Order: sequence, then structure tokens, then C-alpha cells
Amino acid sequence: MNWKKISVKDLDRNVFRMIGDEWMLVTAEKDGKVNTMTASWGAMGIMWGKTVATVYLRPQRYTKEFVDASETFTLSFFGGGEKKAMGLLGSVSGKDQPDKIEKSGLHVTEIDGHPAFEEASLVLVCRKLYVQEMKPECFLAKEEIDRWYPEKDFHFMYMAEILDAYAAEK
Repeated sequence: MNWKKISVKDLDRNVFRMIGDEWMLVTAEKDGKVNTMTASWGAMGIMWGKTVATVYLRPQRYTKEFVDASETFTLSFFGGGEKKAMGLLGSVSGKDQPDKIEKSGLHVTEIDGHPAFEEASLVLVCRKLYVQEMKPECFLAKEEIDRWYPEKDFHFMYMAEILDAYAAEK
């Protein structure tokens, strides 16, 4: 796959569709191994004068260990394709099935030393800036706790600067 570096400010895609409907893969490397997970919660915008992406990881997710161990992670978008593979990557832990990426049919590649996927249409390289566990006492809409956190496994919020954006060249 050939990748073209683009300005993140030139993205012309709807981030609500990209994240909420099409989903994304959050990918990081630790000790020479790559792990990924599907995410459908996140945000993009401006913070501290930087273009940022925010992702949310539950404490029991194996990928969280990889994100925590690395300064960077990538977000891979597929434009609505690869939903079956992404379903697998979001429901199977790499801790239990170390070959889950291989089973998904997707192929890991590197973009400027960062793990991503050959099949992606867009890859964002992100550098962690801030992490915080969501806490029940901070919820103003308490009904969201019962709806989304019956196990009290509150997400950790990661805010990261989008260092680079790469579009797949066709």
C-alpha cells in the first residue's frame, strides 16, 4: 500500500460517521508485538492548540496495556469496509487469541515506524498527551452509569495529538 501524508486539517470526512458508524482500530506496539481493538467511541478536535483525537479504553482491554506502554498509537479507518474483521477484533482479546489479527484477514503494516493496517483508507498517528479514568462521581447524567457501566469498569480517556495523517493512495 502506498500512503500519502496529508494535513489533518484537510480531512473532509464526517468524524461522527467515521467513529460511530464505520468504527476504527486503535493499535499500539509493546515489546515488538502489535495489538489492536475496534472502537466506536471517540472524538476529534482542537485542544491546547493541537489537533487531537480522544479514545476510550476499558481497563480490562488487552490493547490498553499496549497503549499505556507506548508514547504513540494509531487510529485506522476503513471507510465502512472490513466490518466483519473489525467485529472480530473488537470481540476477541489478543491475550486469549494472540493470532486474532491474522484470523481477521487484515494485515499489519508500518507507517513511519507506527503499526497500522494495509487495508485502511486513513491512518492517524497519535501521541498521548493526557489520560484519566472516568469516575462515577464526575457523571452529571447518573443514568449513564447504569446503562453503560453495570460492571463499574469505567473507561480511561486518552487524549492524543494527531501527529500525522496518511491517506491510502489508490
